[in-house]
Amino acid sequence: MLHLSKIDIDNKTFGKRFRGYDVREVASFLQEVSEALGEMADERQKLADKVERLEALLDEHRQREQTLRDTLMTTQKMIDQLKANARKEADLIIQEAQAKAEDMLNQTHLRMAQIHDDIVELKRQRTQFEVKLKSLLDTHVKMLELESREQEELDSLESKLTFFKKAT
Repeated sequence: MLHLSKIDIDNKTFGKRFRGYDVREVASFLQEVSEALGEMADERQKLADKVERLEALLDEHRQREQTLRDTLMTTQKMIDQLKANARKEADLIIQEAQAKAEDMLNQTHLRMAQIHDDIVELKRQRTQFEVKLKSLLDTHVKMLELESREQEELDSLESKLTFFKKAT
């Protein structure tokens, strides 16, 4: 490939002949310039095509990069939202558990108070039962004593009667 520069063209001199420049040299030079310019135009077109392809590829990569950035941003937002929702849900679960625990504790206190009242009532009933039983036992003891005295009186009367029967 022949490389011609502006300086080469500017400095090109043609030999003189009888009627001016040598036609073959001028034609040959013009042919070289034409080929060089054609090759340059082809090369320029190839480079322009390549630049166009590379720019398209670059645009595609930029779009992918932007898509990835958008996806990452969306993913990060989703993760942050999931974390926030998880925290809220955990807080709700903890609050519910605390409320249930407090309710259970209140129910336990109420049950303990009821049991305490039941124990007091049972003690009162026991004391009342003991008093009644003691009273009943005292009554039976008195009845037994009375019966024993009556039996003694009967025995005494019977022995007197037996004595009177023997004496008569």
